[in-house]
Amino acid sequence: MQGIGTSPGISMGKVFLYVKPEIKVEKKQNQAIEEEIQRLNEALEIAKEEIDNLYRITMDTIGEEEAEIFSAHKMMLEDPEFISGIKEKISTEKINVEWAVKETANMFISLFENIEDEYLRARAADLQDVSNRLLRVLLNIQSVDLASIDEDSIIVAEDLTPSDTAGMNKDRVVGFITELGGRTSHTSIIARTLEIPSIAGVKDATKLVKHGDFMIIDGLTGEIFINPEEEIIKDYKNKLESQKEFKRELERLIGEKSTSKDGYTVELAGNIGTPADIDSVLENDGEGVGLFRTEFLYMDKDRLPTEEEQFNAYKEVAEKLGDRPLVIRTLDVGGDKEIPYLNLPKELNPFLGYRAIRLCLDRLDIFKTQLRAIYRASNYGNIKIMFPMISDIGELREAKAVAAEVREELRKENIPFNENVELGIMVEVPSVAIHSEAFAKEVDFFSLGTNDLIQYTVAVDRGNQTIAHLYNQYHPAVLRLIKMTIDNGHKAGIWVGMCGEVAGDEKLIPVLLGMGLDEFSMSASSILKARYLIKNTSKKEVETMLEDILNLPTAEDVEVFIDNHILK
Repeated sequence: MQGIGTSPGISMGKVFLYVKPEIKVEKKQNQAIEEEIQRLNEALEIAKEEIDNLYRITMDTIGEEEAEIFSAHKMMLEDPEFISGIKEKISTEKINVEWAVKETANMFISLFENIEDEYLRARAADLQDVSNRLLRVLLNIQSVDLASIDEDSIIVAEDLTPSDTAGMNKDRVVGFITELGGRTSHTSIIARTLEIPSIAGVKDATKLVKHGDFMIIDGLTGEIFINPEEEIIKDYKNKLESQKEFKRELERLIGEKSTSKDGYTVELAGNIGTPADIDSVLENDGEGVGLFRTEFLYMDKDRLPTEEEQFNAYKEVAEKLGDRPLVIRTLDVGGDKEIPYLNLPKELNPFLGYRAIRLCLDRLDIFKTQLRAIYRASNYGNIKIMFPMISDIGELREAKAVAAEVREELRKENIPFNENVELGIMVEVPSVAIHSEAFAKEVDFFSLGTNDLIQYTVAVDRGNQTIAHLYNQYHPAVLRLIKMTIDNGHKAGIWVGMCGEVAGDEKLIPVLLGMGLDEFSMSASSILKARYLIKNTSKKEVETMLEDILNLPTAEDVEVFIDNHILK
């Protein structure tokens, strides 16, 4: 069997086949509206109590960052828009509460599922988890007890929700295999946090294994062995021992600089989506935050967040980081990232539409409120501001002018802020990379947003499974745009970072080092491995290979070259 490796490492143990009880909901006409609403209210209270319990368990066994997901779950059950939507369905359609919950949840889930950003799209799974919990309470359905696992086991499931992973016996679960999901799914994130190997996208996994089968998994390659021969077991036991030694070696890198074999030092930072995420970055010895996605502050509410709410969130992270840099990306929503209360227009091509800086320059009330909050927070740490989705110089100049207006307003109000906050842009549109020599004269830094840069360069919607194979970070054209941007940034005397998924790609880290990238921002769990790769790479050696790499005709050729000449 083969799947997508989503959390590296080798594990062996018995299969724990996890098949969830089916939730069947039938639509029934019901005239007793008040009784149905009362049933809803009672179920909500029980569900919230269960979530509070899971929060405490997760806090004690995994950590604060992971426990916060249950705070978000509880907020969903208290969301006025969600709850009033259910009650309205019960009242207007005169239907049973179960059907109203299912229909309302499905509507909100579809909103999240249509978001291009994988990180945000994963919220659909959270809402599915919450609505299923509510339905189980209403239907009196008991869940399978993962806490009862009493031997080293690899859970095989269609998918695993936060509730599933919170309640499992973490001392005995040594791996995950799921039919659904990817690197940004909850299961994968939890697996990386717990440093448990996991594999996703394994078609029909629950049908191909039996409860109690012996299994070996490799979370890096995605390989799965069911009831393997003794020779394979012996081989993987040796690999497992090597893995444990490598982990100890990585831990010894905490506190060290991220410096190459030939003395070139870079900065390794983490990407975060909420203030709670900063703890993981610090635990993994991140040297700062290269991307604070601020969308969650907007998407977790049924209204725009206030200046004070935003200020407190930014201030919290800045204070925890101290002198280390915090790059805050201004609001990147619109088009594919729907926020119902903004009433954004439906678009045929949302990836090319009314989003990010385009929306902010049109809605100055939103933009200026966020900039005020960021500048106020800059008094408490080393904050930098980054504008997303810039496509021409005019947009950049307009955004800088708004920032200047905000600074002047704060001065007049005698509100303290850092006068020297750096302003930069995400380079995620090919026109900016190609024209980066001109852009570099107008900003303090570049940060390459490779997720969109790849998508726009190769004209592939990475969310479209039919053509997703064409979305490839090793494409020579993409690498040329990255190299061009770094060179033009350095020519103008500014630093260049990267905050897309490519920054944590183990094969490309040495190549990016050779190109002269100054800052790598990635998921927290990848930081120490990246430091190891950098410390064992000569920048000058890779630099001599760049011309050969960039002249290769295909992405496959690039990958083979890296394997044979750099990672050998």
